[in-house]
Amino acid sequence: MREIDVSKVEETVRELCIKANLELPGDMEKCIYQNSEKEQSPVGRNVFDDIKANIETARNENIPICQDTGMAVIFMEVGQDVHFVGGSLNEAINKGVSRGYTEGRLRCSIVSDPLERVNSGDNTPPVVHLKITEGDRVKIMVSPKGFGSENMSQLKMMTPSVTHDEIVDWVVSVCATAGSNPCPPIVIGVGIGGDFEKCAYLAKKALCRNVSQRNPKPLYRELEQKMLDKINALGIGPQGFGGTQTCLAVNIEQAPTHIAGLPVSVNVGCHVTRHAEAEL
Repeated sequence: MREIDVSKVEETVRELCIKANLELPGDMEKCIYQNSEKEQSPVGRNVFDDIKANIETARNENIPICQDTGMAVIFMEVGQDVHFVGGSLNEAINKGVSRGYTEGRLRCSIVSDPLERVNSGDNTPPVVHLKITEGDRVKIMVSPKGFGSENMSQLKMMTPSVTHDEIVDWVVSVCATAGSNPCPPIVIGVGIGGDFEKCAYLAKKALCRNVSQRNPKPLYRELEQKMLDKINALGIGPQGFGGTQTCLAVNIEQAPTHIAGLPVSVNVGCHVTRHAEAEL
């Protein structure tokens, strides 16, 4: 049994909240630069130039890439041979987010109640997804989710009789409806299977996958490409000004489901689809 003091979790969460908001993942930055070269619209290329300048400014000035520093979504993988000591794990996670956002001078965007709308003041509480794994390691990923893109996300409870093309067309229709609202070029996370909430989780987790990595199953890899091609054919373009590069990547994650259902969800990510991770 390996003991880990919760203070280490708190400090790690704090650091990841700041890092994720100031540094775009390397694969995302590379993808943006590659797609800027593919863009055929002069206006679209100018927008890409602004996006790249913004990335460089954030790095050089040590400031957030986007003013919407997001709702903190935390994915934790905890080895079953780990014993947390020194206090409450939940409290440590919350303190880590609170310190990350206040000490990092990040915008606090969370209201404590969805209808009363009173700001919590420190961007807590986060959304936490906890997974128990084998071994004695702890993996923590912080993914700040902005709501310009989150608001464009959708979930549909389809039937098992739906065709692959119908799934593709529905995903594309979600992006067409979103238009310029999620600050394209976008990243699309698609969840297929599970139940209502598992499907949405899969789509959110898909956004954290390296954009250069395709689904290992040929069927889903082919669907990713079909969706990407059709979304880019919409002509929405960077920031909605028209162009050939509306979407940077489509990542599909799948899970077993019930014989009577086929849940499909789309989680939309903007061109600042951020996350940072560490292992204890």
